[in-house]
Amino acid sequence: MVNYADRMNELKASDVRELLKLTARPEVISFAGGMPAPELFPVDDINTATAAVLHENGRAALQYGPTEGYLPLRKQIADRLAAKNGIHTDADHIMITAGSQQGLDYCARLFLNPGDVVVMESPSYLGAISAFKPCQPKFVEVPTDDGGMIMEELDRILATTENVKMIYVIPDFQNPSGRTWSLERRKAFMEVVNKYEVPVIEDNPYGELRFKGEFLPALKTMDTKDLVIYLGTFSKILAPGYRLGWICCGSDIFDKMTLIAQAAVLQTATVSMMVVSKYLDMFDLDAHVQKIRDTYRHRCDLMISTMDEYFPKEAKFTRPEGGLFTWVEMPEYVNTRDMAADALALNVAFVPGDGFFPNGGNFHCLRMNYSNMPDDRIVEGVKRLAEVMKKYIK
Repeated sequence: MVNYADRMNELKASDVRELLKLTARPEVISFAGGMPAPELFPVDDINTATAAVLHENGRAALQYGPTEGYLPLRKQIADRLAAKNGIHTDADHIMITAGSQQGLDYCARLFLNPGDVVVMESPSYLGAISAFKPCQPKFVEVPTDDGGMIMEELDRILATTENVKMIYVIPDFQNPSGRTWSLERRKAFMEVVNKYEVPVIEDNPYGELRFKGEFLPALKTMDTKDLVIYLGTFSKILAPGYRLGWICCGSDIFDKMTLIAQAAVLQTATVSMMVVSKYLDMFDLDAHVQKIRDTYRHRCDLMISTMDEYFPKEAKFTRPEGGLFTWVEMPEYVNTRDMAADALALNVAFVPGDGFFPNGGNFHCLRMNYSNMPDDRIVEGVKRLAEVMKKYIK
């Protein structure tokens, strides 16, 4: 008989990935995935950049490279972090990863032993929960409100909980809630973090996708003790198929991350890094991101206005100013897993909310994505879902 490691008991199939198998059917209106709009991918420009890389330096593009990643791309990322996020760093503190998801895996390996504590927002990103679980930690959830994590609760938890090894947060357009922390909460968070000196993973895949309001500084800009590990990605601002993200952190943590990467994958794909670097040289990424913002602003406004019109009044939902998601809370007696099955029978898909809570429960919540469907399908899907919801309201 094959005997597997205990950590395998912690791994379960992702709700989102399993749903995506069902929603691959063309008749299904899917609000389930977190996928960018594929019609916005700059296919022709990427084709041009790829041809240039292979023509100018094809052998190097197909060869092994350094674990930290392709140096010109690391420099470009450092420049972009300064321009867009106010993070002043350099290439020596940037590591390229296979999407920010790999950065989450590295952080878990770096900090967590079985039984260690991870502090997370409640709810939080399903992919982070999955990335941390193989290390067999305990999860402590910090309550949230419409403004995100409640800092007084975080302070109380850190004061009374032993063996907290790291805190995971998404301050901008959080997955799944779509919420964004105010500047005041960011400052309060860093005061608490500096008080207890706990490492922080600041995951920011959606930060550039603000389509309303003002951009806010990253937590990393307030990091005076090298406690913040900042994760970014090209998946949401260029294309997820390249699987390119990055880690930005202080020197001591960076050196240890490099050792983990060497053991795990040796390096990120050279050709992917060189093509994206060439794209950044040849084309205007800012203009491309603005097209994404404009599209998502329209789709978000359309989804929210249709929800306002058709959802039962008992359904409460967030009104994001950017990102890809809105979060819906039904009355607590509603089980959205049952509701999801009924919605799928009408060819509409969403993600039930309980999987976004590290310790389970909260079956009355659900996540909806607005980035991936055209206008007519957004309207029709919301109407169908509203009819299903009304059957569950007492």
